[in-house]
Amino acid sequence: MKKIVLLILWVVPLAVFSQQLKIVKGTINDSLAIKGEGGDTETFSLYLPSNFNMSQAWPVLFLFDMQGSSRAALSMFSSAAEKEGYILASSNDLKDTLSLSQNVLIANRMLNTVYDMIPIHKERVYVGGIGDGGRFATLVPTFIKDIKGVLSCGAALANTEVLTRKNMFYFIGIAGRSDYNYRELLESKIILDNLKFPNLLLFFEGEHQWAPIDQTANALRSFTLSEMAKGTVPRNDSLVNEYYQSSLIRANELLSNDKPLLAENALDNAIEVYNPFGDLDSLKTSKKILRRSKTYRFKKRLQENFFLKETLTKEDYGYYLEEDILTYNYNNLGWWNFQMSELDKMDKSSNEFEKRMANRLRGFLNALISDNLNIIATDKQVDLEALNFLYQLKTITEPKNPENYLKVISYSAFIEDYGTGIFYLEELLKTGYDNTEELYGLEHTALFRITPEFNAIVYKYLKDARYKSIEDQ
Repeated sequence: MKKIVLLILWVVPLAVFSQQLKIVKGTINDSLAIKGEGGDTETFSLYLPSNFNMSQAWPVLFLFDMQGSSRAALSMFSSAAEKEGYILASSNDLKDTLSLSQNVLIANRMLNTVYDMIPIHKERVYVGGIGDGGRFATLVPTFIKDIKGVLSCGAALANTEVLTRKNMFYFIGIAGRSDYNYRELLESKIILDNLKFPNLLLFFEGEHQWAPIDQTANALRSFTLSEMAKGTVPRNDSLVNEYYQSSLIRANELLSNDKPLLAENALDNAIEVYNPFGDLDSLKTSKKILRRSKTYRFKKRLQENFFLKETLTKEDYGYYLEEDILTYNYNNLGWWNFQMSELDKMDKSSNEFEKRMANRLRGFLNALISDNLNIIATDKQVDLEALNFLYQLKTITEPKNPENYLKVISYSAFIEDYGTGIFYLEELLKTGYDNTEELYGLEHTALFRITPEFNAIVYKYLKDARYKSIEDQ
């Protein structure tokens, strides 16, 4: 009976307010209905920290996922939100296939629904996301008023031309140093600094992924301290001192682990955030000592050298990809295969900067190919041959993704190029792919999949050919 009473108390405060909704604190609540004209079928996910109550106004972070995976987005931030006392919300209806205006309207309906449900601190409204969701978040303050900050994971500013000092927001970018958008974020900071936009860049060891919990919590804490500095929320000296001490500890840990550039990033951020609250002498002294060290200077030079090499390689990728698409240059697939083998070698390098560069280049190329696929696929007259070339290229750059092989097999069957289809079928099965239902239901393969050659390859790898009985040899 006690457990039942506790559960009711856990749910009732918001249930009474919303009358029909039962929201559980400390967990992700999915498929909540959006209110407002045009949003009848739209839903969103909501996270309330365990100490939530209706008697105070709360900060909120609206997270955008351009595949509409709201629960996944919130799960990456829920621990940080619990620790820092933030509400999270995310729409299930944002899509990268929709126009910018459509996605903005969807986001706005979600914001208004949350405002109607929960007491939100209107000076503490933030938006964020990863990748395309992060880029979209950087545009939202242009279209929706009173957004105070943007938290972008693995993505830089979508459009710097729309930034204006009349509509400033606090930008926090988070990225792994192997993320292909890492350098773009560094370039964004220069633009933001010139425009006097408050900003932080939080870096960690990783690729294109959601940030670790300590970094997301650090980002939310930075938003909070920024509002304390402005007097929007009461100053909490304990919170300020905790941030100061944890920043010094993190910088020292990074330095002791031979990561002086990340240590510099931690100190730079601490100086930026702590500046309104107290004496910066110890932080600045630590930074001076760090930058004078031989290890720091050596690694800084090494990073710059690989940045230059990366820039030149990206230019080559862009040039040759454009040429190959225009000419359907299948003969150049061998060159691309060689490029990937070179990146594979770099993955095994003992040089940390070379390994990161390899990851960034691979991510850049795959993103570039995907962009071209999207552009071609949405043309009024779709160039199927160009799409086929790009999917063949992606079997080289993303060899573990079965979708690319399936697209090539489907197109090859469509033009009755069964030889190419058989080749990519076998390459697909070599990766360990075993979804026979999907394989035998593939578009345009009705005639191809009943051929002896098709079934012989399937039987060779899966022992499960559908249309012909083949004896086990």
